[in-house]
Amino acid sequence: MKRRALIAAGAGSAIAAATWPLPALAAGYPDKPIRLVVPFGAGGVADLTARAVGQALAPKLGQSIVVDNRPGAGGVVAGDLVAKAAPDGYTLLLMSNGTAVSEGLFKKLPFDARKDFAPISLLGEFDLALVVPQNSRFRTVQELLAEAKAKPGTLNIGSINVGSTQHLSAELIRMATKADFQVVPFNGSPAVLTALRGGQIDASVEILAPLLPQIRAGAVRALAVLGKQRSPFLPQVPTLAESAGVADFNVASWNALAAPAGTPSEIIERLAREARAVLASDELRKQLAELSVQARSSTPAELAQLLDSEIKRWSDVIARAGIAKQ
Repeated sequence: MKRRALIAAGAGSAIAAATWPLPALAAGYPDKPIRLVVPFGAGGVADLTARAVGQALAPKLGQSIVVDNRPGAGGVVAGDLVAKAAPDGYTLLLMSNGTAVSEGLFKKLPFDARKDFAPISLLGEFDLALVVPQNSRFRTVQELLAEAKAKPGTLNIGSINVGSTQHLSAELIRMATKADFQVVPFNGSPAVLTALRGGQIDASVEILAPLLPQIRAGAVRALAVLGKQRSPFLPQVPTLAESAGVADFNVASWNALAAPAGTPSEIIERLAREARAVLASDELRKQLAELSVQARSSTPAELAQLLDSEIKRWSDVIARAGIAKQ
């Protein structure tokens, strides 16, 4: 009896020792700088969003947030790094709609976006737009789609590289409206804009933020934005849903915060709570608006639901468009 009691007591102590570090870690979190891995290069909308949010979060957490840019392979490099990091809250990922696209675009990934990350909060959304050259004969989306249907295969809609959100959004427009146009990918936004202004393509789908200076300068015209609501940055421009009669059409790029799977729930909840607080502040909302980003927060469960729906949507588009997996 004494031997059994001793063994039981020993086992209990072992279990306590094994489980002690995580609650202790969560209670003292954070006690050193946090690394935020960004799957894009410095200077872009995602990078600037990460830096603005990180700067706002730092005083709330009492630690600095260091942005670590890891561009390449459609976000796979950054995702793999975070998925394999210790689940202690000190390595975070700037997740995006690109994370969802990768699940359907690649034959094999070194991580599972649904299983290997712990969603924290949405950070912001930014619009995409369908634009034409300033001198285009198309004044409305209806006119462009009418010609695409009357003259199948003759119109060219430009986007950046195959598998990008812009490219897949153009494919989704084609599917949703049943218009017959060619989606032409280019190697980067500057090349798309050059082709658009030079008349090599009839229209293009692009993130709104880098287009706004061109739109305001009168170099290009926006026919529609692709989200469910008009953009606050171009309130006079209709949505594609309004213009094309496809009521459920809704596409927007987004950024979010995630941690490695297995990160203690107390840490996830703390980060989500602080993210909601800073994203509700007028100062950060104004800062993100200057990047043409609409501040948005969410619960971890809401972000998980968004990720799941985006994976399903873009995987379907990739399959229907016949895009070969990379």
